[in-house]
Order: sequence, then C-alpha cells, then structure tokens
Amino acid sequence: MSLKEKLLSSFIAFEDHAVAVPAIRAIRNEAMKTFENQGFPGRKDEAWKYTSLSGVLKEDYSILPKGERQLELNDVRKYFIYDIDTYKIVLIDGVYSSFLSQTTHDKYDICVMASAMSKSRFKPVIENYFNKIARPDSFTSLNTAFVREGAFIYIPKHTEVLKPVEIVNIATGIEPAMMLQPRNLIVAEENAHIQIIERHISLTENAVLTNSVTEIFAGNNATVDYYKLQNDNHHASLIDNTYIDQKRGSEVSVHTFAFGGKLIRNNLNFFQNGERCNSILKGITIIEGEQHVDHSTLVNHIEPNCESHQDYKGIFAYKSTGVFNGKIIVEKEAQKTDAFQQNNNIIMDDTASVNTKPQLEIFADDVKCSHGCTVGQLDEEALFYLQSRGIAKKEARALLMYAFAGNVLSSVKIPELKRRVTKLIAKKLGVNLGFEL
Repeated sequence: MSLKEKLLSSFIAFEDHAVAVPAIRAIRNEAMKTFENQGFPGRKDEAWKYTSLSGVLKEDYSILPKGERQLELNDVRKYFIYDIDTYKIVLIDGVYSSFLSQTTHDKYDICVMASAMSKSRFKPVIENYFNKIARPDSFTSLNTAFVREGAFIYIPKHTEVLKPVEIVNIATGIEPAMMLQPRNLIVAEENAHIQIIERHISLTENAVLTNSVTEIFAGNNATVDYYKLQNDNHHASLIDNTYIDQKRGSEVSVHTFAFGGKLIRNNLNFFQNGERCNSILKGITIIEGEQHVDHSTLVNHIEPNCESHQDYKGIFAYKSTGVFNGKIIVEKEAQKTDAFQQNNNIIMDDTASVNTKPQLEIFADDVKCSHGCTVGQLDEEALFYLQSRGIAKKEARALLMYAFAGNVLSSVKIPELKRRVTKLIAKKLGVNLGFEL
C-alpha cells in the first residue's frame, strides 16, 4: 500500500475520533478531497524541481500512533531555551503534554488547537481565521484533513506578551516510522506584540516525517517575531508550511535556522494586505552528509508603501544539497514598494551542490526592487591573511564563515536564543571561538 492510499484509508478512522465540530469536519473533508486529487508533488512540479520526495515517502509511516510515551523534564530540558522564562506548548508524538507545557488564558490565550476547536469561547476566532490563508496545495491540505493538535495563540488588541512562547514538537520513536502533522494558529490583533520559537526534535533513529502548517495573522501595527530552529538528526524530515497575513503597519519577521535533518522543505508565504507593512525573512543553513534543505519563499506585495527584506545564507559540505526558490510579486496597486532579496552560499567541497532561483514579478511602475544570489567558496586571500596573523587554518575558516552569517544573527531579538544559535553554529563548524556574535 502506498503512503497516499494509507492516508486515505486512515482518514476514515481519524474522523471517527476527531473533534466533531461541524464546520471543522466540513473543512477536513474538503481538504482530504483536495489531497486525493493532487497527491504528493513530484519533480515535474516546477516548485519541487530540485527536491525529490521519493526517499521520504517510501517509508511505512504510522499515521495514527497507537501508544503514548511519557517524558521527564530532564529528557528534553536541553531543547528548551532554559535561560529565560517562557510559555511552552509541547507535543510528544503529536499529543499535548500538559506536564511539560506552560499555557495561559490570562490577558491572552496560549493553549492547544484541540482545546480551542472544542470550546465555544474560541468559536469566533476559529471561524474567522482557521484555514483562511492556507493554500490548498498537497501537504497543506493533508495537514488540514488530519488537524488535531498544535499551538493556538490569540493576542487581543494593544497587548504585549511579556515572555516568548516556545512551540516544541518531539518524536520519541514509539513507532518504527511515524508521520506527525501539527497545526498552529497565531492571531495577533491590532498593536499586539509576540515572540515565538518553534522546534522539531526527534529522539530516535526511526524515520519521522513532520508535515507542519502555521497560519499567522498580524493586525494593524502588530509585531510578530518568529524563530524556527531546525537541528534534527539524519532520520527526520520536515515539510514546513507557514502562511502570514499582514494588515496595515504590521511587522512580521521570520528567522529560519536549518542545521540538520534528512530533508527540510520550508515554504514561507507572506501576504501584505495593508499599507506600510514590513516583512523580514532571514535564514542560515549549515548542513553536510547528504542532508537536503529547501527554502521556498513568497512575498506578495498587494498594497502600496510596503517593504520586504529577504537574506538567506547557506554553508554546504560533503554531499549536502541546498535549494533556494524565492519569489517577490508586486501587484499593480502596490506602488512605492521597496523589496530586497539576497541568497549567498558557500560550498565547502566539490561534493556539495546548491540550486538557487530568485524571482521578481513586478506589475507596478514606481517601485524599488532588487535580487541576487552567489554560490562560491571561501575567499582564499582572506583565509591567507588570517593565517598570516597566526590563526590556524581551521579557526580561520570558521571565523570567515561566522562573519558570512553574522548579519543574519545580528537581527535576532532574543539574546538567549542568539547565544544558543551561535553555539550551534560553532558546533557545526567544529570550533570553539570563545566569542559570540
């Protein structure tokens, strides 16, 4: 039985036990029909030309885990940003862990999707926002069909969340192979402020495929600061779909740090539905050993006087593959748009490869848009200069790579997270430089 056939048959059993809200049930059924018609994307699809799913989809994944494994705080403590106090939403094998989580309904709601979908007090938010900007593509529709658990965050007008929120998805290996489908809904109303850190962690060498969907709504003058920390093992794959709707004067930034995983595909989609929006997309990728990371971004400038800034850095070694497919669309009405897109990559040896494709589609005539990409090796003259000053070659190479990634790290607004990412980069480069960016 193929994975698609297994998913279609599992959906019937899932529906029998899922939250029986009529509106959600109708959305699920429609989404399943969409997935059935589309199936999984292949390399004939232009958006997936450089990313093959054949090695991921061949596994016999468990769709509905039969068991449940409990974890102690000491088992997962190192995966949290424990230097600071945070709200936490922790899912273990797709199931909410109340023991490891810290939620709240005081001034704002930070809880889980299953709770929000089943309680009448959240009905207006679910009806107004759930599945409203998510595109009906294959993986997103599949996630919608099996929606059960994830993060639900609702921040009312003129409210600031005083500490970051951590969304942590943990796979324990309770099944020989497992497919997880977390769904996050984040609503920041007018002039609301929030910081969010998202992680996916596999504690097993069993195959794990996570198909994640996040919808973010930023109201007028709202600020959403989102960080994705992806540092998993060679047996875990992640398809991450994030959709962002921005209203007038809002600022949404998404930093993606891709440091490990068998296959990672990040689909990041911004829709600017108001004037004076600012969209910030930044990322650092450092991988090796047949790992594959694909960043696919879209910024749709719909209204005038908006900005977007994309800056992605990649360092690739030993048979790893990087893909960047970035698109900026400037609609006819979006005059005075200022859009920037840059993708720079370093290849450490001749076994690594990068495919990069920045794109601009401009239908307005009074705009400032630029894009560019580079693929190359470290500057040998700079490397020689550092060595001539008594720095060993290994440390000199690491210094240059730190400098290469520095402008992305400089915009991280959570100091403790910045220190954590800096240490991860040093570990990936195999050095201890004794300083932080």
